[in-house]
Amino acid sequence: MQIGIFGVGDINPDAYTGVAPSEHQRLHDIMKIAQHAETVGLDVFATGEHHNPPFVPSSPTTMLGYVAARTEKIILSTSTTLITTNDPVKIAEDYAMLQNLADGRVDLMLGRGNTAPVYPWFGQDIRQGIPLAIENYHLLHRLWREDVVDWEGKFRTPLQGFTSTPRPLDDVPPFVWHGSIRSPEIAEQAAFYGDGFFANNLFMHMTHFQRLVEFYRKRFEHYGHGSADQAIVGAGGQVFVRPNSQDAINEFRPYFDNTPIYQGQGSLEEVMRDTAMIAGSPQQIIEKTLSFRDYFGDYQRQLFAVDFGGMPLKLVLEQLDLLGSEVVPTLRKEFDALRPVHVPEAPVHPRLAPVAV
Repeated sequence: MQIGIFGVGDINPDAYTGVAPSEHQRLHDIMKIAQHAETVGLDVFATGEHHNPPFVPSSPTTMLGYVAARTEKIILSTSTTLITTNDPVKIAEDYAMLQNLADGRVDLMLGRGNTAPVYPWFGQDIRQGIPLAIENYHLLHRLWREDVVDWEGKFRTPLQGFTSTPRPLDDVPPFVWHGSIRSPEIAEQAAFYGDGFFANNLFMHMTHFQRLVEFYRKRFEHYGHGSADQAIVGAGGQVFVRPNSQDAINEFRPYFDNTPIYQGQGSLEEVMRDTAMIAGSPQQIIEKTLSFRDYFGDYQRQLFAVDFGGMPLKLVLEQLDLLGSEVVPTLRKEFDALRPVHVPEAPVHPRLAPVAV
């Protein structure tokens, strides 16, 4: 089980002070969060891609390149790479470049994004979101696997004798997760290629994501990649951890109330009951996260959001300290003990795989 953190890089006023960080400060804070995630022993750091306020991660590869130069082990990923509005040729080049520079510590999560105005900013039509995602990934998949590509589609100019450079490290493309909140077409796409499917289960009832994962697993088996329980699944979640559960609730509530994305979702207690969010003690975090297996089966990657709602850097780093010392070791042990031997571990580049002895 890979366990790490992901975020969207939002800028919000601190719920207690009313002061929002500058873009410069927020970007540097995110970099410190990424480096601290490795220090406390997490496996993955993932950043989103947004091109509108109040978000700052408009260039994930730049951010991840910065982190790669300052870390040694942590896997660098995205919590969304916009497959709809980015040119697949540029995605192929950018992430192969990053993969080479980071010695294989790179994968990415593709998604359509949830901000409608972004489409026309990049010359696309949101009504074509699903067809764009399907066509663009088909091209990206080929660019990483074929040295010379001839291609013609609907949404970009044709390619003739094109070679994407640099080539993937050791001819092994970065592993791809297809992230979705609501689209079975994306689960189908992940299953068709034998890629990973990430249930970004932050805002809806757990049973909604359970149905998406079950559909993906059935289609993964249908396409001959293995049995349904061998499909590669990731899950999201948001945590706020304090040694004492009531302290966690009391301290987190203003941040929850202050976060625009949770407006209209119900009370903190209702959201924690129905979704993957949990504010509580380390043991409560462990118990809640282990319960995800009841919905998703044996899965390979768990990412936690830890810095929504204007939390100051100091508070985020304290969360990471508790996760690294009191939560993640137990989760790894419990999940690994439950996973049957025929269910694969999370995919990594061969250079990162343990050496058999």
